[in-house]
Amino acid sequence: MTINTSKVTDRRKLAFNTLDEILDDVDYLCQGKVRSLGNWSPGQNLNHLTILMLGCLDGIDVKVPFLTRTAVSLIKRRILTKQMSPGLQLPKAAAALLPSETTWEQGVQEIRTALNRMKTESQRHAHPVLRELSREQWDQLHCRHCELHLSFLVPEAA
Repeated sequence: MTINTSKVTDRRKLAFNTLDEILDDVDYLCQGKVRSLGNWSPGQNLNHLTILMLGCLDGIDVKVPFLTRTAVSLIKRRILTKQMSPGLQLPKAAAALLPSETTWEQGVQEIRTALNRMKTESQRHAHPVLRELSREQWDQLHCRHCELHLSFLVPEAA
């Protein structure tokens, strides 16, 4: 059964300002078992976050209509500074951003590697919707994106 993620309660409240804070939260989650409150497994959540991180470093081959890019560019500042709302369904053209089956351990390794690359490599590619972003803007976007997806991951009670 598919969960309407816009209606999920008991999500964690997260606010990241740096890539290191994202890594700290992943490390926190690694202290025990983790469950997902949404439709994706914990590993899939990390895999999805990693896909966008690697996309900013290596490029993302997703085509977005001009009108969509123009409309979204009007709220670019909000996207970079305010928490993202759950429940957004990616269009079929963005299928490359959807996660694959990934174990928690694989997802943790992937996101650690991606975060390390983000901190050490200066090259950034254009975002498929927001277009050119500075390194700082990309980091802000990753913080907002990780706040959303990691909020669905909660430690299981012992």
